[in-house]
Parts: sequence; structure tokens; C-alpha cells
Amino acid sequence: MTGIYPYIEGSVNPYRDNVQGKANEPICVAGLLDRAKQILGPTYEGPKPDWTLDEIYDRLHQNAPRIAIIGGSPDHPAHIMDFQTSARAAIRIWQNGGVPFYFSTPVMCDGTAQSTQGMSYSLQSRNAVAEMVVNQIESHGYHGAFVIQGCDKQPLGVVSALVHLDRLRKYRGEAPFFATFAPAHVLQGGTIPEGLFAELEEVAKRAEAKGSEDIAHDLRDTMAYILQCSSNTAFQGVLERARERGIIMKAEHDEYEKQLAVNTCDGKGGVCAFNGTGNSSRHLVAGMGLVHPALELLTAPPTQEQVNKALDSIATMINNPVFGASNIMAANIKNAIRIHSASGGSTNLMMHTVAAMLYGGYKFSLWDLDRIHHEVPVPDLFDYSLTQGRDIFALATQCCSGTSRGMETLFHELLKNGVPMDIDAPTVTGTTWRERLADQTALAAGHVRENPIILSTPRRPFSGVDVLTGNFFESAVVKISGMTTSQLDEFDRKAAFVLYYQNEDDANRSLLNVNLLDTLKAQRSFAYENMIAMLRHNAPKAYEACKDLEYEALFDAMVEQGVLKIAVIISGQGPGAFGMPEMFTPMQHINANRRLKRLATLISDGRYSGVTYGAAIGHMTPEAKDGGGILYLQTGDLLYLNLRERSIQFLNEEAFREGKVVFSFEETRAARRELGEQRLEAIRRRQRQVAASNRMHAHTDAANGVVPLAVAEDAVLDYRSDILLMEQKETSKKG
Repeated sequence: MTGIYPYIEGSVNPYRDNVQGKANEPICVAGLLDRAKQILGPTYEGPKPDWTLDEIYDRLHQNAPRIAIIGGSPDHPAHIMDFQTSARAAIRIWQNGGVPFYFSTPVMCDGTAQSTQGMSYSLQSRNAVAEMVVNQIESHGYHGAFVIQGCDKQPLGVVSALVHLDRLRKYRGEAPFFATFAPAHVLQGGTIPEGLFAELEEVAKRAEAKGSEDIAHDLRDTMAYILQCSSNTAFQGVLERARERGIIMKAEHDEYEKQLAVNTCDGKGGVCAFNGTGNSSRHLVAGMGLVHPALELLTAPPTQEQVNKALDSIATMINNPVFGASNIMAANIKNAIRIHSASGGSTNLMMHTVAAMLYGGYKFSLWDLDRIHHEVPVPDLFDYSLTQGRDIFALATQCCSGTSRGMETLFHELLKNGVPMDIDAPTVTGTTWRERLADQTALAAGHVRENPIILSTPRRPFSGVDVLTGNFFESAVVKISGMTTSQLDEFDRKAAFVLYYQNEDDANRSLLNVNLLDTLKAQRSFAYENMIAMLRHNAPKAYEACKDLEYEALFDAMVEQGVLKIAVIISGQGPGAFGMPEMFTPMQHINANRRLKRLATLISDGRYSGVTYGAAIGHMTPEAKDGGGILYLQTGDLLYLNLRERSIQFLNEEAFREGKVVFSFEETRAARRELGEQRLEAIRRRQRQVAASNRMHAHTDAANGVVPLAVAEDAVLDYRSDILLMEQKETSKKG
């Protein structure tokens, strides 16, 4: 065999022992390589094709590395150009002495499924992808993978599958499973066409003329963002309110939405430029050591040279258990969590990281992740903005220009800021982080002179996603990095009224009501005595001036001064109840309403989009379907938000009226047992809207990754001790 890849060691070779595979698969390999050459056309680099059926047969029989190129379905923007990347990968694998195969998985686009029934399948699709990948690789006997990493649940679904396979192969005494990930390039966000921008500005002026300054402000605020799928939802909410107030007609609304949509995405696709789940996964998987730096942050599909660098590095990984996928991940888990925190990553990754570790055979939970996060303060080193030219496409541009090295730069700056990183952990370059960082070229953040995104001096001394506890739940998460310091101050150590919704549909209808606050006031949804108590606690300086006001005047004053805090509760959205959809749309409706976003936090047993910002609290356990405290809350209840101390508590109403902060909930739960039963019945009825085949029964909860129970039961390894590291080279020690 020619090429740089060694044969796979060990006695197991299904292609040697089963002649049917050697009859079936050579034509698949030859077809893949023929198509690859055709796709690449004049850009094909290499000798005259030599992939005869005889040669393919021989490589299969001799146990040459069988490497699966794993792509995604082209109905997701991140995978539009997979055909080109997979062609480059197939050619290089063959040139290196391996046997390339290709298969793709379905990839659900969360943006497309947002606020539809499809969102109930999003989280479940992560586990489905893992299951499908395991099925395909086990049945066809592949040794390793080159993964075209996309967006949403696909990246960590594939990570989970491959680390699971690596652990399984080791258990059976077979060669370790190796993998390298190639994230799809970053999609450049769109811009509002000049003519459309002028029309929207005219709408804002019309709103001002009609006394709707809030709509004018919210519309202009939304116009400041780059166009992306998530910003279209923000426009939708503001334009809906403008239509309800007679500022625009339905035909205008529809045309604006159309023009915004068709100007959003670049034709070559990619991962959207916001720092959502897609790019958070890019950063996290790179932090896990599973991404070659040549492919980490690109503005276009990778070149042959870039693909070659990643695939050539595999040669040193084959047959070496240090470079098994599960070992690389576990050895880098602290690095990954700290990079996720410092870069302001998505809350979704709190579950997906736990899930990947469990699939890899390691006993791990949200509490382990939180302990790593808080072992040492992780500063905010990511100055990301969608309005000031600092999105992830800008970061990819800096990397492609040679002024930044992406996660290697962030890793370096974390070390410089006193954050301990595991620099001797192995990576898919075939080297450690220590060896990678020994090359100082463009490593420091200071090499980016204009509009830097990765910083050397922290924006704040804290970052990331915090885990919350309370007296009516066990765990929840809040993206502290998604809140400005002023927003944090607005809600921290404040009492808030519960505004309860049994599901997202009810919440969306209500939050789009332009007169929501007036409706709450007219219905006297919050007790007058409790409003006085909230005034005294939340704004003691305003107490004397407002304490004698009548209900309506007091309500208006508390809204105007931002004193009235509302905890919007959306229940019945957990993994068992409804597949744990993202509460992106209701949070967008809150954020797109200038008055409401000063007052409201959103709390749910559902999830959030990675692009969500503001006071968004999710992943609450136990979920409502399992009898968690969220099931028993009612509009008008009082909660105490203590975000910096990482807790939310149910307040004793009588004590609060007396000026005391007392936490108690069990009596309330007991008194509302019948209400809870009624709500559980409603959850069971609504659950039938989700296909029975895809409901997440027999899964762990959100604090334990939402994985099949069998996966969690098999996870017995200790990530702190059950790992392998490379022996230190002399050059590394000197570095």
C-alpha cells in the first residue's frame, strides 16, 4: 500500500472475513472517487486515478483505514457545499492509503423549525443522529471519520456517536476510533437593501407620528443588526405590533418580511454568523481538541490544501489510544468548558457537553460542568456584536487573514489571564496544545488591531452560563454572558411577579399583544399589597413617593421606573413533555419590546436558542411533567431573583408584605395538588401532538444531558483519571 496511513492493527477485519463486503463496497468507493474527481474538475490535485476495483479490494482485505466522510443533508444551509468538501476529503484519504466512504445524516435546522411543531424534534434529533451514525459505522466497519460539522444538534450528535464508538471499540479490544472535525465555513450575514431600509425608517417615523414611540425605537433597534434568520423573527414581532396599531397594512408587512428573508443568506450557505449553537459548537469542539486549526474558522468552503492538512495529521493518530476520540474529548473537557465560557457560548451546550461525556463512557453531569466552570474565575474575553461588525464571520475573516488563530488565540489569552488550561492534552493535529502554542505567530489577541473579537484584557471578570438552584426546583441555567452588567443589575436581588403560561403557544399569543401590560393592569393580575411590598423591596428610594398611589397609578409608575418585575413562566416544555423546544420566539418578543424587556425575565423547563440574550432562564429540573415545582406556579406568585448568588426562590407572600424576605414553597405545592393534576392531564393531551416514535421516554433529565438511560448507566469512567496523555517530548518540556 502506498501513502502515509498505516494498516489498522488487531485481529478484527470484517472485510477479510466476510467476502460479501468486498463484493459490495468496492463499487461504492470507486463511485465516490469518480464523482469526487468530476466535482473537482480542473482543481483536482493528484496523480492519474488508480482506484481500480482490484486495488480497493486489496486495501479492504489488508485492513487499510476505512474512513467515513460524514456530511449533512443539503436542506440545511450549513451543508450546501458538502459535495465539494467531501470530494476533496475522499481524494486525499485515497492518496494517503486509506479507503474513503461517504454518508450523510439528516440535519434539522432550528431556525426553520422555530415556533413550529418541528421544534419538538430538535433536541431528540441529536440523539437520533448519534444512533444513526453508530448504526452506519458499526454495520460497515469503519475505523475513523472526517466529519463535516454543521449547526444546531448535528455537531454534538456526531461527537456523541464517535466517542461512544471509541469507548465501545476499546471495550471489545479493537483499535481505537479516530476522528477529525471540519466545521462548515461561516455564512456572511445579509444587509438590508438601501431602498428597504428607507421604507422601514419611514415606518418608524409613522409610528412616532401616531404616538407609538416604542415601536419606532424597537424597529430602529432591530434595523441595526446584520440580517440573519433570528433577526427576521425580531422584525416579525415589531411589524406585527405596527400592523395591529394601524401603522402598516398587512400587504406591507408581508412584503417587508419577504424582502428581509431573501436578503438574509449567502448562496453558499454555511453556519450563521451569530454566536449561537452552531458557532458555540464550533468553539467547543475545537476546545475538545477535535478540530484541526486549518479548518476551524473559514469564510468559504475549505481548499484542498486545508483539507489535506487535517487528513494528513490522522496518520499519527491511527492505532494510538491517546488519539481515540473519547480520550481526546475527556482529556480536553476542562479546556472545552473554559473556552465555551470565555466565548459566551450557547446554553444548549450545557446539555450537549454533558451528553457527549456520557456517550463517551464518563460519569458526568451539569454539576461537574458547573464545578469546572467555577473552579477558577473565567473572564469574558469575547467582544462579540451583531451591530458593530464583530460577528463570527468577522472572526473568521481575521483568522483567514492571518491576524488571529481563533481558539488557539483564546486558549493563549486564557492562560495569560491566569486560567489553568490542560496544555498537555492531545489534539487531532497529532500534537498537544503545548506544541501547538509553541509557535507564537499571530497567537496573541493584540495582533488584531481593528475591531478585535478575542481580547487580551477581559470585558468582565466573569462569563459563561451559570447553574441556578432554588426552593421549587433543583437546577436551571442562565446565560450570564448574554446579559449586560446593567441588565444583571436590573434583575439581581429583585422580587418578581409570576406571569404563568402552560405552554409556548399561549405565551407567544400573549407576548405579541401590544396591550399586554394594560391588560394585566385592568385585570389586576398582581395583588395591590404585593405591589406595595415589591416597590419597597425593589426601589426603596421610590417608596415614599409612590406608596399611597391607587392601583392603576402605582402600576404605571412601577412600569415607568422599571420597578415592576415579571417572571414570565412557560411550563410544560421539558424533554419528556414536549421535546424541550427552544423558547427563542417568546424571548425575542420580549427583547423586541422596549418596555417589556426592562421588566421581564423568562423562566422555562424548555431551552433557548444560542442567539438568545437577556434574562433567559431555562432547562429547569424537574420539568413540569415530572412534577417539578414549575408545574404549581400561578400568575401573581412572587419569586426572588438572586442571579449573582445563582438562585431563584419562591417567596412567602405574607412575610414579604411585612417587609421580610422568607423562602417557602412546600405548603404551596401541597395546596395546589389538584391544580397540578389538571395541568399534568393537559400536558399529556398536548404531548400527543408529537410523534410517539420520537418522544423522549426513558431519558435522563436536562441536568444529565437528556440521553437514553442505557447510555447514562454505562457511563462509569472518571474523566479526571481515566484518560491517556502523550509522553512529554524534550522540546515540549523546554517550551
